[in-house]
Amino acid sequence: MDTFFDIGPYWGWGLAFTVAVCAGMVKGVVGFAMPTVMIAGLSTMMPPELALAGLILPTLATNLWQALRQGTRAAITSIAHFRVFLIAGGLVMVCAAQLVPVLPPSVMLLFIGPLITLYAASTLLGRGLRLPPEPGIKGEAGMGALAGLFGGLSGIWGPPTVAMLIARGTEKTEQMRVQGVIYGLGALVLLGSHIGSGVLRAETLPLSAAMVAPALLGIWIGFRLQDRFDQVTFRKITLWVLLIAGLNLIRRGVMLL
Repeated sequence: MDTFFDIGPYWGWGLAFTVAVCAGMVKGVVGFAMPTVMIAGLSTMMPPELALAGLILPTLATNLWQALRQGTRAAITSIAHFRVFLIAGGLVMVCAAQLVPVLPPSVMLLFIGPLITLYAASTLLGRGLRLPPEPGIKGEAGMGALAGLFGGLSGIWGPPTVAMLIARGTEKTEQMRVQGVIYGLGALVLLGSHIGSGVLRAETLPLSAAMVAPALLGIWIGFRLQDRFDQVTFRKITLWVLLIAGLNLIRRGVMLL
């Protein structure tokens, strides 16, 4: 159990819990970016592998709450509505992941980062991509394939998914629910993958479990804030977070060159 205490003295735990609360708040407001915030914050006080283990259970728990906030029936309806996107994205993600061993990480990050940044910046300036609310099977499959390509190459499917939902003009409640469903399914895959990889094991499981409560507190606060926003304000805040996420991907890509 030594790994459970690797983050140092008690103030280290306070800082880790604060990171989890802040990450949950961001997710509660815009529906995504929680793993990004947690891995960035926790990595300042512990090894990256331990930080990754720490975010697995809170990511699963918060996505479950987000997906089921309006009830199971609403979540199932959203799955049915976006089924083509989900199926196409999943299939392409599996195929694209096979390219990871032969592609440098910097290429992956510098592929997705500029596209996400350009989309968010242009949309904030009123010149962003507009998609019909019902783009048809081919359009839905194309957007799912694009998100799956990004996810398979970089492990980051949040920003392209959000960009697609915004471009379709998705109402904020449904957007939050669909994100919870999509990321929740991804979190289940992440859980299974890292049980197999050994990242989540007896020594690291207590840390991940300890992060669940502060993350849930954070997302509850975030939900309360988000409920006060109208559609326009929600869209602008989401785009700003998306812009920051895109710039961070570019930064990470440049640092790996």
